[in-house]
Amino acid sequence: MEIIEAIILGIVQGLTEFLPVSSSGHLEIVKAIFGNEDVGELSMMTTVVLHFATALSTIVIFRKDVAEILKGLFQFKQNEELMFSLKIILSMIPAAFVGFFFDDLIDSFFHSQILLVGFMLLITGLLLFLADKAKNTNKNVSFKSALIIGIAQAIAILPGISRSGATIGTSVLLGIDREKSARFSFLMVVPLIFGKIAKDLLDGGFAGDNVPVLSLSLGFIAAFVTGLIACTWMISIVKKSKLTYFSIYCFIVGTIAIVWSVV
Repeated sequence: MEIIEAIILGIVQGLTEFLPVSSSGHLEIVKAIFGNEDVGELSMMTTVVLHFATALSTIVIFRKDVAEILKGLFQFKQNEELMFSLKIILSMIPAAFVGFFFDDLIDSFFHSQILLVGFMLLITGLLLFLADKAKNTNKNVSFKSALIIGIAQAIAILPGISRSGATIGTSVLLGIDREKSARFSFLMVVPLIFGKIAKDLLDGGFAGDNVPVLSLSLGFIAAFVTGLIACTWMISIVKKSKLTYFSIYCFIVGTIAIVWSVV
């Protein structure tokens, strides 16, 4: 993987992580444009590292919320912070289950699967279109809705299914306030990314002579810095703008990806 390619991938990840347009899907499309020949394992590693960078940028932006979650976990008192922390943990279970038991299958989806990305982007667009028609309320995330949102996040492991789009869209369809939906969506993914990194480290996934350390490092920095800017600037767009705009974008990019793959 070339250095310039890694930096561009990092910028793409940073810009698309916080919008409901599938950062993993865009990464696969950009890899295909560059003619990336990485094996699925290395391609997946690149995706995980870049997601890790934007997870760190999420922690920086939501540091007060993260502190409240940790406070709630270790106070062992039945308060709002503990309840929110337990909902975050509950939402993680479906994706953690899929990631643990189907890791090899997931890796196979991250290697030039542009046709799959295209169809999944169409599904993302449809979900966003339906969510945009739902009425906005002040409803909070319940334990039941946290589990359902967690299932949506597990499905969004597929490249092309936007994680934020799936979780925010599902939340809105459940009648949850859009701002609360966005906050919960961005916070629930952070522990999973750290868990994935820890698993890969224990499995030796980042060891060996074929790991492009310099390229991955520069891509990480690009994704982190871009993510900080995008998280500050674009989260408000996700909350205030109509999801239909992102729906149309996903339909267009998904169609282009399908045509590209077929032709």
